[in-house]
Amino acid sequence: MPTLNFIHSVANTPQTVRLFKKITTLGRDNTNDIPIPHPSVDANHAYLVFDGKHYTLSGVSKKSVVQVNGRKDKTFVLAHKDVITLGEVNLTFDLFDEAWTSDDKRVRTEIESYRKLHQLTEKLMSAATIEELLNLLIDAVIEVTGADNGFLILRRENQELDFTVARNLNRETIGNAINYVSDTIISRVIQTRRPVIVSDALNDEQFKSSASVLNLKLSSVMCVPLIARGSLLGIIYVGNNNVINLFTPDKLQLMEIFAGQASLLIQNALLLNELQVDKQSLKEQIEQMRYGSMVGASESMREVFRKIEKVAGIDVPVLIQGETGTGKELVAREIHLKSSRRNGPFVVINCGAIPRELLESEMFGHLRGSFTGAVANKIGKFKAANGGTLFLDEIGDMPLELQVKILRALEEHKIVPVGDTRLEAVDIRVIAATNIPLERAAKEGAFREDLFYRLNVITIWLPPLRDRRDDVTLIAKYFLARYAKEYERRIKGFSPRSLEAILNHEWPGNVREVENRIKKAVIMADRNLIEPEDLDLSAAELQSIKPLAEAREEFQMEYIREALRRNGGNRTKTAQVLDVDPRTIFRYLEKMTEEEV
Repeated sequence: MPTLNFIHSVANTPQTVRLFKKITTLGRDNTNDIPIPHPSVDANHAYLVFDGKHYTLSGVSKKSVVQVNGRKDKTFVLAHKDVITLGEVNLTFDLFDEAWTSDDKRVRTEIESYRKLHQLTEKLMSAATIEELLNLLIDAVIEVTGADNGFLILRRENQELDFTVARNLNRETIGNAINYVSDTIISRVIQTRRPVIVSDALNDEQFKSSASVLNLKLSSVMCVPLIARGSLLGIIYVGNNNVINLFTPDKLQLMEIFAGQASLLIQNALLLNELQVDKQSLKEQIEQMRYGSMVGASESMREVFRKIEKVAGIDVPVLIQGETGTGKELVAREIHLKSSRRNGPFVVINCGAIPRELLESEMFGHLRGSFTGAVANKIGKFKAANGGTLFLDEIGDMPLELQVKILRALEEHKIVPVGDTRLEAVDIRVIAATNIPLERAAKEGAFREDLFYRLNVITIWLPPLRDRRDDVTLIAKYFLARYAKEYERRIKGFSPRSLEAILNHEWPGNVREVENRIKKAVIMADRNLIEPEDLDLSAAELQSIKPLAEAREEFQMEYIREALRRNGGNRTKTAQVLDVDPRTIFRYLEKMTEEEV
C-alpha cells in the first residue's frame, strides 16, 4: 500500500502514513490529512492526487516550495522511494510495501492489525440490523486497540450527543456511559473534528486540569471523529484506566482508517433505518386514512366515507356522481361489501361501452334464436346479480328506449329476456354512476326524469382530485408502495422535485391518471427515487412561488375585472363599489389592455 514516511518533529519518532484517499493534503495546520508540525512547513503546503495509476504531488500556491529528489518544480509524478522536501522536512514516498524479515516485529504487528481490520470491516458489512452493526463496531475497536471500554457517541439532528453504544472488554453493555468518559476530550474532538490521543491523561498538559479527567483518573484515551461526506456523525471514544502510554500514533492511525470506513457504514445504516422507519410510518398513516380500497384524508372524502357507512346497510338505490377517474366503482364496491348482500355477486356493466343493439341483451339476457347471432340462451347482468348488487356505470349514456325497461325492472323487480314473454323475478340492489350532471340531463330531456328520481334516492358526489390536494401525495405514495412490491422494484420513494410536481399537476384524469403514471414510473425508473421525468411531468409543473407584490397585483387585477363584469363595464360605478379613486380603475384597465396586446 502506498505510504509517506517521515520523522514527526514533535514526538521525534518515525511516522508512516498510509495513502488511501484520492486527494491527500499536507501542511502544518491540523486540518490537513497529514499534519506536519514544523515551522518551515506552510499551513497548507501541498497535496497528492491519485488518478487510479499515479500519485501526483503539487504545491498549494507559488509560495509553497516543493522539491522531489532535490529538484524544484510545480508538479511531480512520484515514483517508488522518491524523497519529498517540504520546507526542512523530508518525506519518503513508498509506492508499495517492501519485503520484511521475520524479525521485524513492528511491521509484522502492523500488517496483522490491518489484516484484522479488514476482517472486522467485512464482518460489519454483514450485520443484519443497525443495533448489531454498532455493537460489532465498538467490539472491534476495543479488540484492535487493546482498550478496556469503548463508546459510540452519535450526534442527532438537534446537535445533542447520544451515547448509542457503550461496551467493555467482555462485550457487555456499560450503564450510565456518560460517567465513564471525559466531556473535555469529547468537546475538543467535536469542535476541531480532529482526533485526540492522550497517553497519560492525569499528567497531560492539555487535560490534566479537566475535572472529568481528574474524577475518572483516566490513563490512556483515544477519540476520533466519524465523518461521512463532510458531515460529523459522531465520535468513537476508547479508554484504558489502568495502562498509560497504551495508545500510540500507529494505533491512532489505524483507528482513523477504521473510523473512515465505519462512518460510511454507519451513515448508510442510519439512512436505511430511517427509510424503514419512514416506510412503517407511511404504512401506518395510509392504514389510518384508508377506507377499504380507497385512500383519503381530506374532509370531502371523509364525508364520502361517512355516507357509505350510512347507506350501505339500507337496501335502496344509490347514485354516485363524479368526474371520470374519481373512483366511482370503488365506492360502489365498498357499499356492496358493507351491505347485507356482501356474500352475493357484485356485477358491473358499463352502459357507455356496449353497442346500443346489444345493451338490452347484456342487461336482461336472451333466448336462442331471438335475433341473428343468438346461438344459445344467455343470462343477462340483472339475473347474474341476483342476490347481490348490480353496478350500472356511466348510466347517463344509456339509450332512452332502454331506460323505460330499466325503470320497470327497478320498480317490479322483474325482467323479460329478449325473445321471451315470461317475467323472471330478480332480487338485486342497483347502484348507478355517471360523470354527467344527471339532473340537468333529465330536465333537458336527455335522460328520463322518472328513472332519475328512481335512482337518486341517495346521492354520493365524488370530488375531483384537484379539489382534494391533501390526498394527492398520500395516494401517490400508496400506489408507489403497492406497485413497487408487486413488480419487485427497489424504489424508495419520490424525490422532492417529484412531490412538488405531483402537487402542482392538475390531474385531469384524477386518481386513475395518478395510478397509471406511477405504475409506469415504478416499472421504468432507473433510480431508487422517482423523478418528475419518470412521471412524464415537465418542468412546467414545478411552479415557483411568486413574490408577494406580484401575486397581490395579479389578484387585484382579477378582482377589478370581476367587479367590472358585474357592473356592466361601468368604471365609475365599479370605483364606487370598490371604494377607490376612479383613476385607479383606469390605471388597471391600461395594464389589462397592455397585457392583451
